[in-house]
Amino acid sequence: MKRIIKSKEFAVFIVLLALMLFFSIVSPQFMQAKNFFNIAKQIATVGICSVGFSFVLITGGIDLSVGYQISVDIVVTAVLMKNFGMNWMLACAVGMLLGTAIGLINGIIITETHVAPLIVTLSMMTILEGVSFLITGGLAIFKFDDAFVKLGQGTVAGIIPISIFFLLIIIAVGVFILNKTVYGRYFYAIGNNVEAAKLSGVNVKRIQLLAYSLCGFFTSIGAILMLARLNSAQSSTGDGYEFNCLTACVVGGVSTNGGKGTILGAFIGCLIVGVLENGLAIMNINEYVQKVIKGLVLLAAVIYDTMSLRKNEKAKKMKAINAEN
Repeated sequence: MKRIIKSKEFAVFIVLLALMLFFSIVSPQFMQAKNFFNIAKQIATVGICSVGFSFVLITGGIDLSVGYQISVDIVVTAVLMKNFGMNWMLACAVGMLLGTAIGLINGIIITETHVAPLIVTLSMMTILEGVSFLITGGLAIFKFDDAFVKLGQGTVAGIIPISIFFLLIIIAVGVFILNKTVYGRYFYAIGNNVEAAKLSGVNVKRIQLLAYSLCGFFTSIGAILMLARLNSAQSSTGDGYEFNCLTACVVGGVSTNGGKGTILGAFIGCLIVGVLENGLAIMNINEYVQKVIKGLVLLAAVIYDTMSLRKNEKAKKMKAINAEN
């Protein structure tokens, strides 16, 4: 019990409860069951994408192209269904293959050129933004097969969104990969110390490729659910989602320095982002004020993460000095 209370996930969960309490006081509408399910439906994409994003962060990387990966996945899947009459399940499969390929390309460029992931994925973000616009010509594509739309808009028992089940399944898969497979241990090892991981026999390049490929794969699943929920595709649909994923992960305790974090923490961080957005919208807070607040939240989380890392390193040095003496 003490271990749970001292964990970073528990602290983040307390922040989530405090936010919910605050918004329930300022707006009774917030506590309605319908609103909670609405939040769950809205965060499904960010939650799923955050699983893959966490893998990349834990290995010490970053993927700023996630937002426009979503856009490209969405418009390609939409074009295949609407313009080419492809079966929606086959179109979704192609979309997931495309997403995985984009992630793999990011990984290949980063591992082969050794250019900073920030620069590579920022460049990829710009490329994908142009590609998504060229595919659609800036026009919206809408009205898809009812069976497909049900994935994002349908409910179980008339109230529980189907998308929640997809989110929970992906979270379970992410937890399994990190905690029950050798690849999860390799992710943490690389994030903590790349050179030490190499000396231990870890194929660093292969594991980094896997992390970016999984990020692209999970991002494509989130994109498909978003397309189903919106029943419409535009080239700018995913704009800004990389910021939401980064905020959710960092607030949830996934370190931007690599080697630390859990999928559960990222999920709680995602809930915080969703509750914050929903609560501010209910309060009719200006959109740009919302951006300022979310930016401050991310900044505070990064500062806390960096200061905690320095504190731990200092404690380790002091412990080593005392041991020598």
